[in-house]
Amino acid sequence: MSLPKLATVWLDGCSGCHMSLLDLDEGLLDLAAQADLVYSPIADAAQFPQGVDVTLVEGAVSSQEDAARLRLIRSRTRVLVALGDCATTGNVPAMRNIVPVQRLLQRVYVEGADAGAAVPTAGVPPLLPQARPLHEFVPVDVHLPGCPPPPKAILAAIGDLLHGKPPKLAELKFG
Repeated sequence: MSLPKLATVWLDGCSGCHMSLLDLDEGLLDLAAQADLVYSPIADAAQFPQGVDVTLVEGAVSSQEDAARLRLIRSRTRVLVALGDCATTGNVPAMRNIVPVQRLLQRVYVEGADAGAAVPTAGVPPLLPQARPLHEFVPVDVHLPGCPPPPKAILAAIGDLLHGKPPKLAELKFG
């Protein structure tokens, strides 16, 4: 019998949630025995696969590329988890929301530049007017809060989800 498929994704965030995931230490061995990691920034996979059982998504949705990617992930995932405060509320990426996008880009790439002052366009996905949490774009099954969530909370939630049970979030410590 094959193991459940697990994926992790990093949108607009600091990668702190993935660092917390890596801080599972020996818990990573337990996790590897329970699931196949089929997609992640810490694994070598170019395309998001079909039929993923659980996907943890870190970060806010800040660009058109993030939104399209999230919709694809949702369509290929049974249980989607908003991992951390950026995915759940917008958190730090949403701090830019008070500044119009063009003004923000002008300030950062032109006014703040010492050399080569120009707003980049080649290979840079267009920003959305605001950075937003995942649930404003797709249905989210579980919100796992924290900046970042503690490793033990991540491991407990993943373990429950991989076994088809809702995670007992009220029993987990997040602060």
